[in-house]
Amino acid sequence: MSAETPAAAPGQFTRRRLQFRAWRGTRPFWAGLLVMLGGFLILYFPYAHLQLGHLTMTMGTPGGSSSLIIGVLLIVLGITLWFQRHIRVFAGVAAILLALVSIPLSNIGGFIIGFLLSLVGGAMAIAWGPGAPPQEQPPAEAAPGEGGAPQAAPLLEKRADGVGGVPYQGFAASGKNDLSGTSPANGANGRHSAG
Repeated sequence: MSAETPAAAPGQFTRRRLQFRAWRGTRPFWAGLLVMLGGFLILYFPYAHLQLGHLTMTMGTPGGSSSLIIGVLLIVLGITLWFQRHIRVFAGVAAILLALVSIPLSNIGGFIIGFLLSLVGGAMAIAWGPGAPPQEQPPAEAAPGEGGAPQAAPLLEKRADGVGGVPYQGFAASGKNDLSGTSPANGANGRHSAG
């Protein structure tokens, strides 16, 4: 293959990768992944069998059933974050609460690792918000000597007779727009009544 060989059209792998990237960008993907990993770790440790040579260590604790329930619920919440993004706040709060409950009920929350992953994933789910699609802006045409900065249109205030407009003077210029409540025009002396 030489340097003059034209670039190949994007293959199926590249197309699938871009589709996955677009799908991932429209939902709290990383939050769901962290919640699922935390749930797996909380679920795994009470049922793990450690091999040390010929010695098998089993962690049979009373927290096994609660670890099973909490771990499965966290995994389900992680999947929910991926496919039902409109309930991300509920799923995030539930993941945080389950992570906190896992500390006393299931081996210190999966030896703190599962607890931290679920807690951070739940917080990310609450904080995630759908982004606005990019909008194309027309190119600004610069007048000679202005450096390309667009000029703002003057603000107009509606006239009392409804015809045309006058330049906007701000709130201080007209007494009717004074929102402080202490204007001599309305007879108020600065005291506000509740109700």
